[in-house]
Amino acid sequence: MQKITILIHCKDQKAIIASVTNYIASIDGNIIYLDQHVDADENVFFMRLECEFSKSTWNIESIKEHFQTNLATPFNMTWAMHTQDEKPKMALFISKYDHCLYDILGRYSSGELPLKIPLILSNHEDLKPVAERFNIPFFHVPFTKDNKDEGEKEQIELLKKFDIDFIVLARYMQIITPNLIALYKNKIINIHHSFLPAFPGAKPYHSAFKRGVKIIGATSHYVTEELDEGPIIAQDITRVSHSHSIEDFIIKGRDLERMVLARAVKLHAERKTMVYNNKTVVFS
Repeated sequence: MQKITILIHCKDQKAIIASVTNYIASIDGNIIYLDQHVDADENVFFMRLECEFSKSTWNIESIKEHFQTNLATPFNMTWAMHTQDEKPKMALFISKYDHCLYDILGRYSSGELPLKIPLILSNHEDLKPVAERFNIPFFHVPFTKDNKDEGEKEQIELLKKFDIDFIVLARYMQIITPNLIALYKNKIINIHHSFLPAFPGAKPYHSAFKRGVKIIGATSHYVTEELDEGPIIAQDITRVSHSHSIEDFIIKGRDLERMVLARAVKLHAERKTMVYNNKTVVFS
């Protein structure tokens, strides 16, 4: 059997689900998962399907062509279709923090993440031994306000060379350039603590500790030019109290960052996220 995933969004209208499911049945496909959502405020319909086909009738290009003609054009759909074998290629951008890097590479090595990691890119060389330990090519691309253009050019050349589908900022401590964001729209995933904008700056946990906060959190989102305001993919929190130290806050915060980033990466790799008007629809 061969499996495909179909993502659809369009203006909400009658008979979308019936038309799609009937079409899949007409080409001898078997729907094994279907979920849909209607944004009533925007009048937009979203749907995700997983379908199985026997090998004897399998022809992905023919299916795509027929889908466009029979469904996408009449309903004016924006859509994407992926085979189960299409594992997206992910680039990891890192700096000096290693907790998210180790977590992702551990999950990747154990087969938990349905993706490929062709390269790790960093503006420092500190974590090169980690990349070597996991046998992943490491590239040092210095990036400062003085060499921003050269750094961006080298980044883009590497991403194109390795045919990268999406980027994960595993605590990469540089602002992504507008050109790179435009090339990978809704395909760059970031992680940060959830205090923003209440506790910005280099030491947010220290600021939160001084205010006596009772919860801390982490947020993973797609990157836009508006810093830390992109569509949110995943979030989580944990409780803290007066008995916790600043070091406890930092440890708990890093644990959350690991889990939330991994969840966001997995959702994206499994093609369970759709972005519309700076919000996400995240399917189960």
